[in-house]
Amino acid sequence: MPTVVLEKYSFLESPRWRDGRIWVSDFYTHRVLSAREDGSDVRVEAEVEGQPSGLGWLPDGRLLVVSMRDHRVLRREPDGSLATHADLSAHATGLLNDMLVDLDGRAYVGNFGFDLMTGAPVRTASLVRVDPDGTVTVAATDLSFPNGSAMVNGELVVAETLGNRISAFPVDFDGSLGARRDWARFGEHPAGTEVPDVLGALVVAPDGMCADAEGAVWAADALGNRAVRVRPQAGIVDTVEAGTGVYACALGGDDGRTLFLCTAPGFAEHERRDTREAALVSVRVDVPGA
Repeated sequence: MPTVVLEKYSFLESPRWRDGRIWVSDFYTHRVLSAREDGSDVRVEAEVEGQPSGLGWLPDGRLLVVSMRDHRVLRREPDGSLATHADLSAHATGLLNDMLVDLDGRAYVGNFGFDLMTGAPVRTASLVRVDPDGTVTVAATDLSFPNGSAMVNGELVVAETLGNRISAFPVDFDGSLGARRDWARFGEHPAGTEVPDVLGALVVAPDGMCADAEGAVWAADALGNRAVRVRPQAGIVDTVEAGTGVYACALGGDDGRTLFLCTAPGFAEHERRDTREAALVSVRVDVPGA
């Protein structure tokens, strides 16, 4: 049974374990928060009017935060102020989404590709790389809602939430990506452009995710009220049921074996914006984070 860590938030995303604390973004209160593993000592780490999502850190320890609505990646300076690290407006066809920052400080940022909340026609999106100096480069194209990412055995592994798949890309020394391949496939790629039809065709809607020490990933299943542990080619090898929607996950805790899950009754903005029903919960797992 999951243990409640944080509760009464709007919509939590992009959990990250860092410096003995769990960090998370809360969309509609516009805050980045951190807390101890048990949920105590909650701190407001940043306030992002443009709606925070993906989190990561530069090698010098400065926090990077996705600002979804104005298509920026922000950088928190030592004095706590937020500066524009990169502007992705020229490449984002929907709200910015999750982000992975690698050990060299390169950030890989996805976006929705279309206006999900109004039911606009489904479109693919690009994955963008932001180098440590703020240079923006399109890293991959034609992805079906690129979302959570992880580095696994030298590849960038990307959840395509509306694609019924997790994709993998070899990473070159400069951060550029090679050809896409299926890392895990849950069903046929949905056809059509109507949101209800696409959602109805999904076996798994992989959302936020994280890698473990055995080269598997834990992925939130945005439509399945669960998180699934996935191995390449083998598919789902373990499941954690949450009893409510699960939209992101992270491994952390003192021994790396605490799986944190971002939960809420649904993802629709009009249902979450003015309610406080989202929670961060945790379960214990056998394999620690990578």
